[in-house]
Amino acid sequence: MLEIQNLTKRYGKFLALDNLNLHIDKGEIFGFVGPNGAGKTTTMRITCGLLKATSGTVLVDGVNAITNPEDIKRKVGYVPDFFGVYDNLKVMEYMEFYGSMYGMSKEDVDEIAEGLLELVNLSDKKDVFVDTLSRGMKQRLCVARALIHNPDLLVLDEPNSGLDPRARFEMKEVLKNLGAMGKTIIISSHILPELSEMCTSIGIMEKGHLIASGKVDEIMQKSKGSQPIHMRAIMDGYDTEEDGREFLSTLLREQPNVEKVTYTEDEVLIAFNGNDAEAANLLKGLVERNVLVSNFYREKEDLESLFLEITGGAKE
Repeated sequence: MLEIQNLTKRYGKFLALDNLNLHIDKGEIFGFVGPNGAGKTTTMRITCGLLKATSGTVLVDGVNAITNPEDIKRKVGYVPDFFGVYDNLKVMEYMEFYGSMYGMSKEDVDEIAEGLLELVNLSDKKDVFVDTLSRGMKQRLCVARALIHNPDLLVLDEPNSGLDPRARFEMKEVLKNLGAMGKTIIISSHILPELSEMCTSIGIMEKGHLIASGKVDEIMQKSKGSQPIHMRAIMDGYDTEEDGREFLSTLLREQPNVEKVTYTEDEVLIAFNGNDAEAANLLKGLVERNVLVSNFYREKEDLESLFLEITGGAKE
């Protein structure tokens, strides 16, 4: 669906994108992750035909976004991070206005808009003025507006920015429904846990470079070895608690893939660089040495910790 090759964008001496290469399959929900200035929005705007590239190729379903920006606008629906609405219009009038920009008749727009407003849970607001809607409702309305011409690709730049928890949940449900319908979607966000729940693949950007990309599960699996193990053990039969801890620490450090052993008030934390099978063998070895293990689990990987790890953020 989307093929980006050697995409470069300069603003004077500033290099916003540096030979970016990216492939997104049809039906993917792709999440762009990265700090401000990483190049996410620049990539999106070039893809939508809203910004000229310095060099490179961007193909949306075979159409070149750089050489055919007008054609690409019919293939892409765009929801920017800061959007404008016409406050003196009612919701259905707002949809009709945007539909007319694509040469659609009022009858066709009304029929399509009915379904779109139902999709974004705004069916009961079609006769309400736009300026009376909450921010979350306005954001969902903008998603409906971006879909009015049935684009092949939907691009959303920070769609949950400034929304309260309830509005973020509602937006997430809308995007999940669109994904289930087979729409190809690109989302950028700083709310990393939400991306991990919604997206089928992600790309992590930093300073104009795509430093990691792929299926969410695959990327997390590559990083899984860095997740610590939490363990509790019953250490009876020792003169003091310190003696029990010393025995357990020595035993753990003798095991493969154990890098560090620390104690909290009621847990042992094991810095372990092995995979799940090796973690299972660690537990097996402890039981064979008659250690009474009462709790043993691997800390769950999440997109936020993965982002910090890949970009070199502070993660101990």
